Amino acid sequence: MSEPQNKTSQRVMLIRHGETDWSLTGRHTSVTDLPLTVEGERRSTALAPFLRSWNFGLVLCSPRLRARRTCELLGCGPQAQITQDLCEWNYGKYEGLTTAEIRKSVPSWTVFSQPCPGGESAEDVSVRVDRVISQVREFGGDTLLVAHAHCLRVLTARWLGLSPEAARFFNLETGRWSLLGYEHECPVIKVWSAPPA
Repeated sequence: MSEPQNKTSQRVMLIRHGETDWSLTGRHTSVTDLPLTVEGERRSTALAPFLRSWNFGLVLCSPRLRARRTCELLGCGPQAQITQDLCEWNYGKYEGLTTAEIRKSVPSWTVFSQPCPGGESAEDVSVRVDRVISQVREFGGDTLLVAHAHCLRVLTARWLGLSPEAARFFNLETGRWSLLGYEHECPVIKVWSAPPA
């Protein structure tokens, strides 16, 4: 990852897409392209007034429908650059399953500790989000990223200089915003998983 151009003032807002039927029921969702629920649309729309006071010079969004729709409802759709690097962790054969269902055959499984057959590892996701972080730091100004829980959690761990597995410590709910930045030139989390202001 590259070093930031402006270590004192850059802010990076993360927004997890709004609720879907699968996120509501705890089903692992990566490549399945689901729409937002009515509640997911409502919560995403509720964030829009808060974002009007921000001036994002860079907006990056996952290509998945749920992220793109969230970005549109936030009022940032036309400005957004779509990037595959913000796709959700590919769960392979675990797509659509809950953790409880996976643990019937793999006790104590977590996405951070054991592989997803036919999908991605933590290191695979880290490679992608490291590219996003390099792009954001090279840009140097306020940035908005609209994506998915596991992807944004790994990105946060990497922003802090931690291993991708450290993402297990960051719970991120649907339709919530978080803010990364710097404190005395050190990468920090300024706000985490906050509801609409």
